[in-house]
Amino acid sequence: MNQSRTPVTLPVPDAEGIYTFPDDLVRAHEEWTDHLVERHRAHDDHVIELMTPYNGHPYFIELRHPAGRPVLVIEPHHDDFALSASGTFLAHPRPLTVATVFTRSTSVHPALEDTFTTEAAVSHLREREGAAALAPLAAERVLLGHKDAEPPYRPYSQDHLEQITHELHEVIDAHPDAELLAPAAVTRHPDHLLVHHAAVRLGCRWFWEDLAFWPTYALAGCDQHLFHARTTPTLTTELVDITDVILDKTTVLRMHGSQMHPARKMYRPIRHAWTTATALPAGTGTYAERFYRMESP
Repeated sequence: MNQSRTPVTLPVPDAEGIYTFPDDLVRAHEEWTDHLVERHRAHDDHVIELMTPYNGHPYFIELRHPAGRPVLVIEPHHDDFALSASGTFLAHPRPLTVATVFTRSTSVHPALEDTFTTEAAVSHLREREGAAALAPLAAERVLLGHKDAEPPYRPYSQDHLEQITHELHEVIDAHPDAELLAPAAVTRHPDHLLVHHAAVRLGCRWFWEDLAFWPTYALAGCDQHLFHARTTPTLTTELVDITDVILDKTTVLRMHGSQMHPARKMYRPIRHAWTTATALPAGTGTYAERFYRMESP
């Protein structure tokens, strides 16, 4: 991989006040994008162009070159892996296959509801967003075609869990050498809980901290309490420093504009990465992603 250290001063949340970080991040990301544009114009083959599917805005990012043991990612929705774990694989690329379970949806940001008015239109848009976000990672994709849950949310059914577990078993059988990665289900969203439980049934022992349930980012006190009550002491925590790729992760998130709109509001998961990094050893990274490991039975 020809990834160079970001020649941009990264913003620091709350350095000068709690209201500055969203705009600071936008400016830093624009500066990084300008740097990549110049490299692209100089015919640097490591830099590729991405277009946001919902409005066609161009961005640039370094193409990763995966190595090592393959990873099979099981995500509930198209943006879940990108929000929660993409920084780790931008920093440490591995061969990826991403299996997305709930690929039919009517969920877009309220500002876009008058433009994307049908399940078919929304589902097609979100599928293209998923493809764009995963392009820099050279990931393969598997789409299971289920309909996502709609509010008011209710517990998933046992029959639905059995069906999806069976379908994921077939996907796993087709990738026998891959390490499994799935959501930890910190959030109580039923799609996340279902995918987590299906993945555990199928032998998954590596999970990301869910940041994708937009209203709460899975950080509400009640969600945290129930998550720890459910998992302690079965999970151990690990942090991955993503400081050097945080602006590239911002680019990846920009591909999911139907969910995170306007672009300025995409600071939230980045700010959480800064909060997460406070648990790193002193003097190391500024931004991090959190994962969990489950001991094998």
